[in-house]
Amino acid sequence: MSRRNPADSPPRLLSSCVFHQAVRDHKPVWTLEDMRTADFFYWEEAASSRTYSLSEALLYAVEHNHLLYSEYLLSRFPLEALEPLGERVCCCPSSAPHLAAAVWYDRKEILVQILSVARWQPSLASYIDRKGCCHLGRGDSSLHLACELQRPEITLLLLGNGASPGLTDSEGLTPLDIALQKTRVAGVEAESVRRCLDHLLLFLPQARFAMKEELLNQPELWAPLLGEETFGFLVGRVPASLYQRALQTVLHCLPPARFFQSIQELPLPHALKQQLQARTATEKGVCENITRESINGQVTLNSV
Repeated sequence: MSRRNPADSPPRLLSSCVFHQAVRDHKPVWTLEDMRTADFFYWEEAASSRTYSLSEALLYAVEHNHLLYSEYLLSRFPLEALEPLGERVCCCPSSAPHLAAAVWYDRKEILVQILSVARWQPSLASYIDRKGCCHLGRGDSSLHLACELQRPEITLLLLGNGASPGLTDSEGLTPLDIALQKTRVAGVEAESVRRCLDHLLLFLPQARFAMKEELLNQPELWAPLLGEETFGFLVGRVPASLYQRALQTVLHCLPPARFFQSIQELPLPHALKQQLQARTATEKGVCENITRESINGQVTLNSV
């Protein structure tokens, strides 16, 4: 009996959820790439079959925090992996869905990977300020979303990599407005949103925001919430403190590629360096974790 030629065999059809489950289970990179390029059977699309795009694969890697797979996709196919998603996955016109997803799911390590790729790609020069997915928050910039979700570490990561603190959303609100709204709701006990606010102030040479009139009209509410010094600066009654200006100057001089590592190397007075280290302790740990993950995954990635 003659043997069949494998080339004559029909394409392998698998359920569309199998690949998603494999990413969720953190299967090896080579396994995921083999599955991604196979034909998948879509019951919801009138029994059609198709393969997964690199952009869809990266979205699943972000969702399930598969660091090695996201690193592989971003290192081998940086532009294709960061392309907008098609209508099969998301109907909104988001131009930075992966960045928004990394903020939404609090994936700091993958966020650093994405920002590192975007920094060296000319076509992604404005990527960090692009709008995210309307299904994750309100579809505003990632910095707006980080303040909305009260994620201070991610807020500082975005600011340190060039995110614009003065960018406005569809309602004319800046990230500072979002942080102030959250402060009004949460009160003085909200440490996370206050840290977001402090980070924003370090990158704001001038306080321009939509809620300034509200602060002026309700000083009895806002002065206790923000503190007299911060309140006075935001309403324009006093200039930024010497301490705030010093930190602004230092942070603006640091290269984004080595933002947190550079803080440790600065020839600053001990007291000032302690303040910077306290503000970036979590982010420094994130960078160290990324280095360890990259070293541990080097053999796996090279074998794909």
